[in-house]
Amino acid sequence: MKKNGMTQIKADMMLMLVTLGWGVSYFMMDLCLEEIDPLTLNAFRFLGAFVVAWLLIVRKMIHVNRMTLKYAFFVSLSLVIVYIGATYGVKYTSQSNAGFLCGTAVIFTPVLTFLIKRVLPEKKILFVVLLCTAGMALMTLDSHMKVASGDLLCLMCGLFYAVDLLINEAGVRHREVDAFQLGVYQLGFTGVWMLLLALIFEDMRLPETGACWVALIFLTVFCTGIAYIAQVIGQQYTSATHVGVIFTLEPVFAAIVAFLFAGERLLPRAYVGMVMMLVSILIMELGGASGGSADGGRDDRIDGSGSAEQEHI
Repeated sequence: MKKNGMTQIKADMMLMLVTLGWGVSYFMMDLCLEEIDPLTLNAFRFLGAFVVAWLLIVRKMIHVNRMTLKYAFFVSLSLVIVYIGATYGVKYTSQSNAGFLCGTAVIFTPVLTFLIKRVLPEKKILFVVLLCTAGMALMTLDSHMKVASGDLLCLMCGLFYAVDLLINEAGVRHREVDAFQLGVYQLGFTGVWMLLLALIFEDMRLPETGACWVALIFLTVFCTGIAYIAQVIGQQYTSATHVGVIFTLEPVFAAIVAFLFAGERLLPRAYVGMVMMLVSILIMELGGASGGSADGGRDDRIDGSGSAEQEHI
């Protein structure tokens, strides 16, 4: 398929670069947390990303309707919990664990869909949940069969990211909601919530070293601001199945970056658990029911599964 010179291959490559950035983000967060507190980091990241995104597409951002802002507000509430879980999780567990456990939203989403909408999961989904659970156990349980606090926070991130996806799905299916604006304004709302929490619970301060500034700017501009815009643009020209498979590479990139740059070395069983989790995600996404083509969806703007509004760390 080809629209306005954009081919599916180019769109997939764009999404691949975005996913690589999200994988690197765990390492960047770890660097930032050496000098600034988690809520402060998220406040800088989201408010900065909102400004970048708004300025890049200022003409499209000026006129926004109340329904879009309403859904952006509710999405931001779930995003606050997602990023608190992810940021504190990185602080108290390994980057590799954080990358994989924060990605468990792909497992939580069908479970919550069943609980909320009473849509019975396929047998394949049940198998995937069991496989992923076993993989998480191998990754996170220590020799005394205990889970680190950071791992639990990352699992909370995965759970509330699934909640976030369901809210987004409801939003983008509403005819009054502009999906593009929803993706940007939720950044602004999330940044405001993070700023208020940081002012209450933390001693806000700016980074002190060049390395921290570089990491913070990378997180803000690429991993959050530009990534959201590139994701929406790219997903208009590729299928939901392609997107799902590409996004499973995020925890793989996170583990590779942690291995190369942070010197993380995990127990052999942890790597087995990683493989099991990655396989479980691939099983669910390849040939999944959501499927869909790049052209399907509400008003030819977005895939009906709501995947065009999925956010990552």
